[in-house]
Amino acid sequence: MAAAAVVLSSPFPSRNITTIALIPPPSSTSLPFPPLKHTINPLRCSLAVSPLASPLEPLLDEKEIQALLRHHPQLHSAPPEFLRHRITSLQSLGITGFTLRRAITKCPEILTSLKLDQFLDFIHGNLKDVKPAKIERLLGCAIHSHFFAGFTIRIKLLLEHGIPQEKLAHIINNINAQKVFAEKSVDEIKNMLAFLDRFGGPALCLRRPALLNLDLNEQMIPRYEFLVEIAGGDEDTAGLLIRKVPALLLYTVEHFGSHMDFWRSEGLSDEEVLKIALIYPNIFSASRERKLKPRVAFLRESGLSSQDIFKFLCKAPLFLTLSFEDNLSKKLGLLIKLGYRARTRELVVALGAVTRTSCENMQMVIGLFFSYGLSCEDVLTMSKKHPQVLQYSHLSLEKKLEFLIEDMEREVGELLCFPAFLGYKLDERIKPRYEAKKESRGKGMSLNKLLSVSSQRFSKTGNKQRQDGD
Repeated sequence: MAAAAVVLSSPFPSRNITTIALIPPPSSTSLPFPPLKHTINPLRCSLAVSPLASPLEPLLDEKEIQALLRHHPQLHSAPPEFLRHRITSLQSLGITGFTLRRAITKCPEILTSLKLDQFLDFIHGNLKDVKPAKIERLLGCAIHSHFFAGFTIRIKLLLEHGIPQEKLAHIINNINAQKVFAEKSVDEIKNMLAFLDRFGGPALCLRRPALLNLDLNEQMIPRYEFLVEIAGGDEDTAGLLIRKVPALLLYTVEHFGSHMDFWRSEGLSDEEVLKIALIYPNIFSASRERKLKPRVAFLRESGLSSQDIFKFLCKAPLFLTLSFEDNLSKKLGLLIKLGYRARTRELVVALGAVTRTSCENMQMVIGLFFSYGLSCEDVLTMSKKHPQVLQYSHLSLEKKLEFLIEDMEREVGELLCFPAFLGYKLDERIKPRYEAKKESRGKGMSLNKLLSVSSQRFSKTGNKQRQDGD
């Protein structure tokens, strides 16, 4: 690789004196990237002042150009070909139109700084998928002589800690690039990555790159210690919560504290809140005022005690975070139409069961039952006995109903006594067991006895019947 050229006397030397110094390029083994392919050759051009408007006219109007010249006199001596090359280089990275205009107006030095060449070449050769907005934010830092070396050191740290090279752009696109690559020291980045390694560092960073924005000592460690405190001092449990939802570390200690105070005021112990969190860590992401308070109030009005609320949330934690307008209110409306009474425990149980399905699927399920001749009262009866019946996929239910009626030659009304039939897998349980028993028991066999017994007991019964037959 050829040595890079640096103009020592000035960015744009006078006509009679051109001082060029050659410095050796970075070692090709310092980073696992190919050598730079776009190193800019030393400028050797006429020093006669060329009209500046030519390369900038498409981007700025005359007044803006004159303002740039007043605030950045160095542009007077900038060769037009150099400016064209720099503008083209920026445009090749997606910094075009208004974005380019804004970048030039905010920091005119990006047009003349020779320090920027290494950075632009590095991005062009190795990080093409970085969003233009992220590159733009780094341009103001990249004009300084010390930036590029620090930038590559931080990139190398990410690679050494297990971030795949092809995922580097994803990381950069989802962090505060200026904070991570310009404001934080190399030691801060190194210590942060070492701390995250205990929770599966690379996977954690890839799932939530914004963690790299945090201050290790002032933000991340205190939040982790609070989770350890909630877990009764169990670091493994706190780590499990973080691995499940890395975004927990983005919440402040005050946020966690206010949530815990709320649940304590509702009669739940820290241990119970932890159990719910292990099932659904996003319990901490729900707004206390907009979601937690009104929804727990709804459960109270429906007759649930603190212990009932704990058990309900272990089964249906999504109740706390689903949109009321777009989800829960529609499902409540459907349940009321089926015959459930408002503010009753039965309604709460049914609502909890359907939190795991979409409103559209729930409507399709009810419509499917109606198409087979079942009434509102029939669907109500089934859902009270087996609340999950309204959350199953309507496509799966249709296949089971067809098999029940056409292959097993049974009546759809039998589901009123045993709606759990619809919860068993058709190909793995219903069909095999029916085929195994239809000869010995006939087509009128009890659906409950056919499906509800354990696999071990079912196998023993089948073996015994075969022995008796022999």
